[in-house]
Amino acid sequence: MGADATTLHIAVHALASSLQAQVAAVFFVSAACTVALALLLALLRLRPPWWCACPVCEAYVTASWAREFDNLCDWYAHLLRRAPGRTVHVHVLGNVLTANPATVDHMLRCRFDNYPKGAPFSAILADFLGRGIFNVDGDGWLFQRKLAAAELASPAIRAFAANVVASELRCRLIPLLRSASSYGSERLLDLQDVFRRFAFDCICKISFGLDPGCLELSLPISAFADAFDTASMLSARRATVPMHVVWKLKRLLNIGEERELRDAIRLVDALAAEVIRQRRKLGSAASGDDLLSRFMGSINDDKYLRDIVVSFMLAGRDTVASGLTAFFLLLSDHPEVAAAIRDEVFRVAGGRDPTAASFDFDKLKDMHYVHAALYESMRLFPPVQFDSKFAAGEDTLPDGTFVAKGTRVTYHAYAMGRMESLWGPDCAVFRPERWLSGGRFVPESPYRYPVFQGGVRVCIGKDLAIMEMKAVIVAVVLSFDVEAVDRSSRRPKFAPGLTATFAGGVPVRVRRRAHCAPS
Repeated sequence: MGADATTLHIAVHALASSLQAQVAAVFFVSAACTVALALLLALLRLRPPWWCACPVCEAYVTASWAREFDNLCDWYAHLLRRAPGRTVHVHVLGNVLTANPATVDHMLRCRFDNYPKGAPFSAILADFLGRGIFNVDGDGWLFQRKLAAAELASPAIRAFAANVVASELRCRLIPLLRSASSYGSERLLDLQDVFRRFAFDCICKISFGLDPGCLELSLPISAFADAFDTASMLSARRATVPMHVVWKLKRLLNIGEERELRDAIRLVDALAAEVIRQRRKLGSAASGDDLLSRFMGSINDDKYLRDIVVSFMLAGRDTVASGLTAFFLLLSDHPEVAAAIRDEVFRVAGGRDPTAASFDFDKLKDMHYVHAALYESMRLFPPVQFDSKFAAGEDTLPDGTFVAKGTRVTYHAYAMGRMESLWGPDCAVFRPERWLSGGRFVPESPYRYPVFQGGVRVCIGKDLAIMEMKAVIVAVVLSFDVEAVDRSSRRPKFAPGLTATFAGGVPVRVRRRAHCAPS
């Protein structure tokens, strides 16, 4: 009897185990079917790419445009040049692209309230930028803008920023280039990397009151820089996916690029937290005049502070580095512009022999040709190639294009700089003189040249960025000849990212110049 009970018990246990496995399998299959159904419904709602067979959408989805163009932005410029009204609709992205100044004016000024960043854009960049100024609308954006604008407008912070840039030039950048030039012509330097490091030092000192060379960081700057670039690149790629449910699912499952993005953001978070910790550690020992200290006086939320820190790093490092890299790449192809810059510097200096170490930065405002050359460079290579808003309600653009609620509308600064209708038949030529009248710099409408945006959202750091870039240009052009190696401004290759980045860097040879007045 005992044996029978034991046998029965074993049989029941085996049956239960079998049923348990079957029940688990049923639950798993049911869950999988539910997820598949949800995905199918999401795809139906999002109108998958194969529902649009227009030539533009087909070329985008199949990437056939890459057979003729090196960069997506060049293909967009090609489409916009040919389009009536300089506007194109990429249906699979739900995106209206424009290179029409009237439409840019409409978006940024006339109907500003109808074109916020929007929830879809914020979702794409939320993991990286959080609630920082570049990723929010409404009260959050207004609060950060007012606080930052008030600080950047003060004479004290402008003087402080000029001193920071002068010190970085004198003590770090110029000695680095001098060292590179002393090793002979065979040593190559990645100028893009150099300018990123320089701009990072400057923005950390100006915005956070901290010097990356002196911080007790738990991570080396190189690791942070790699993580920051990766986070920027992968966040930007989210916007190129026709069906956002794809990247959202990858993020949920923590696989592929989304896993790589999460790892990169973890490193960015670590450095931002260290910046905040070190700023608090300094406390009253520091002046407290930097931007971060001002925000700390109004915000107790460290996550919010982290988002502000990352946004300032993005603005202060990537845009300035991008602008400078493109400028010197163009200068390598146009030595006559470098000669004209030197002529102007000597003229403004009163015929004396100025050096990078002793030049008076107050004289930068009198250098109209340098200013024109910088603007001309950013016309061809804007640090931010395009900017998108999402329509809060239905609208009709000035060219007659209907915009449904929720549509992404993008003005393409890179394409606008290559429009013959805007800049004439020599629009592809680097010609600083187009910005001069009687030897003085004359700006264009910000809606024709939206490099710094326009209207209510015009860049509050514009003057600071221009000062920094002009100072670098003058200091480097005076002291060195910079020659790009195996790279040309005539056929650039860009890497994905939130700002314009040259794929593979920009290797250069640096040669010291003898200081002598031009003939």
